[in-house]
Amino acid sequence: MLRKPLIAVILVLALVTIACGVNINLPVSQVKTGPSQTDTISVPLLQNKSDVVNINLGFGAGDFSIAPGAGNSIISGTVSYNVPDFKPKVTTDGNNIRIEQGNLNIGGIPNFSENIKNKWDLFLGNVPMNLQVSAGAYNGDYELGGLSIQDLEISDGASNVNVHFSVPNQIPMNTFRYTTGASSIKLTGLANANFNNMILRCGAGNYELDFSGALMRDTNVNIESGISNVVLMIPQGITVKVTFEGGLSSINTEGKWEKNGNTYSQSGAGPTIRVNVKMGAGNLDLRNK
Repeated sequence: MLRKPLIAVILVLALVTIACGVNINLPVSQVKTGPSQTDTISVPLLQNKSDVVNINLGFGAGDFSIAPGAGNSIISGTVSYNVPDFKPKVTTDGNNIRIEQGNLNIGGIPNFSENIKNKWDLFLGNVPMNLQVSAGAYNGDYELGGLSIQDLEISDGASNVNVHFSVPNQIPMNTFRYTTGASSIKLTGLANANFNNMILRCGAGNYELDFSGALMRDTNVNIESGISNVVLMIPQGITVKVTFEGGLSSINTEGKWEKNGNTYSQSGAGPTIRVNVKMGAGNLDLRNK
């Protein structure tokens, strides 16, 4: 009879994707909420504003948003929560800044039946930075256009996330790395991100990569996915080569694409986007925008 062990495994896996920093000791324990609290986040600029700042954000479950607009700060904003253990901790060490959600310390498997609030609204300053976000299962809204991001890394669990570059990144970005579980992810304005390399590793889910914006240099994109739906939106007039490697998948094209074996290309002018896709199974849609 494997039913009880199987249920235990499923519960543990679910908790891993729901939140980071959860310490578990069986049995089930009720998560108690309290009055809603709001903490103000404010990290001042470094004395030398040209120094690269390393920003590390650790978030669990809830609602998370980040955008430009910190003014005379590296980071500003608010964190609202109604579980006392979720109180954020801000640590600074020279040019290293970490903001992390407090650990949920309970004596068993948490019962999340109550109305739990955990909402981060953060703003970033216009300073050179390496930005890293580690999250659980959450709703994320990122507006990163106009910042000066040197390296960007996002990792999360089963999530619903939008990442947008409305205007160009002000410095060349080395690598944009995104690792996620079974999620719904939409990345728009990717040409404006101005990265040299992009790496997307994803599980089952839906993923849309929109390369609108001002493409300023050749770029390489590597996508590794499980059973998923992946959509690549490429503006007309951009040179792109998409190489596919995978199992039982369907590839659909919309627009002026040329096929040569496992390579799909579109002719244009200016820099080139090279995309390598490795997919276990699912659908790959190549579209013109």
